[in-house]
Amino acid sequence: MVDMLTAVHAFDVLGDPVRRRILELLADGERTSGAVSTVIQQEFGISQPAVSQHLRVLREHGFATVRAEGARRLYAVDPAPLRDVDGWLDRFRTFWTPPLLALETEIARGKRERRTTPSDTPTPTEKRTSR
Repeated sequence: MVDMLTAVHAFDVLGDPVRRRILELLADGERTSGAVSTVIQQEFGISQPAVSQHLRVLREHGFATVRAEGARRLYAVDPAPLRDVDGWLDRFRTFWTPPLLALETEIARGKRERRTTPSDTPTPTEKRTSR
């Protein structure tokens, strides 16, 4: 069972768009603090100390890990708190899973129709729009 307070606290940490973007960058692999700072400064127009503060918040709340490699600091995602969020969201998946499955079915049906419809015969959509 997921601790609801832990999951809700995670939303507080992830409520900031800068921290969400940092996690997106780290999800692609370990990065130096300098590499993260460069991207975030360009995208958000904030200072390097402000980026460092966001990295500190992510680290202190368990969303990121840091390791030293010489003078560099390498950051990576720590998936544990994200698993807590995912577990908390489980109860809500019933709201979006059936519509997404229905959309997947319709997309597959459309692809199938395009494969079986000769190219010189208008598709049902083309028939409606050509009037």
